[in-house]
Amino acid sequence: MDRRAPLRRSAPVEAENDGVIEGRNAVVEALRAGTAIDKIYMLKGDSSPVLGHIASAAREKGVVVVDADRRKLDGISRTHAHQGVIALCAVREYASVDDILAAAREKGEPPLIVVCDELSDPHNLGAVIRTADAAGAHGVIIPKRRSAGLTAVVAKTSAGAVAHVPVARVPNLPALLKELKQAGVWVFGTAAQGSTTLYRADLKGPAAIVIGSEGAGMGRLVAESCDFTVSIPMFGQINSLNASAAAAVLLYEAVRQRTGG
Repeated sequence: MDRRAPLRRSAPVEAENDGVIEGRNAVVEALRAGTAIDKIYMLKGDSSPVLGHIASAAREKGVVVVDADRRKLDGISRTHAHQGVIALCAVREYASVDDILAAAREKGEPPLIVVCDELSDPHNLGAVIRTADAAGAHGVIIPKRRSAGLTAVVAKTSAGAVAHVPVARVPNLPALLKELKQAGVWVFGTAAQGSTTLYRADLKGPAAIVIGSEGAGMGRLVAESCDFTVSIPMFGQINSLNASAAAAVLLYEAVRQRTGG
């Protein structure tokens, strides 16, 4: 009788299948091979020449490099052998803001865009992208830093919607909102103390809906860049909604208005 244990995938293979690349040599090779990397986490304070090379090569390719303490790296690690550096792969290339506006023009529809202000939870971002697809939004915009990116976790949570919804990543959200307004798009930010209630907001025209971060909501400069701030009526004991739930409420109010429902 063969008592050998069944073959199991190694932890590094499992990690790479999840879009997590760990270890100095592995990350160097991924950069050299042109792998689509969303973000690289590096051990803060480590002055190793190899990590310095990785950081330089990443920035040349436009990859975001984030300083992280050992606890953060250990929490992300699947192999427990990260050597102070972990890369998160992107499941698809990012679109441009022009791509999103062009998608609306091609459909003959006023733009409907979701702007996520520093959603760090990948499950929230994935849920927003899934709802954006269902509601017929033309795209989602996220900031380069302090935000989840198009990682495997986001893709899984979106139930495949990342393959259909253009997602753009920009370095500066207030500047982006200014550009959208110049393009004729009205910007609606979600806020508990909004200047107008949801059902008084006119979402039939070109609209960008800004969803704030899970804890702090919209940043001050982002809020100041909005044309309107919109509050969602709340009748219970809890005075706020999860970010992805708030996005769903606003998107489907826009759908109702646009379809005459």
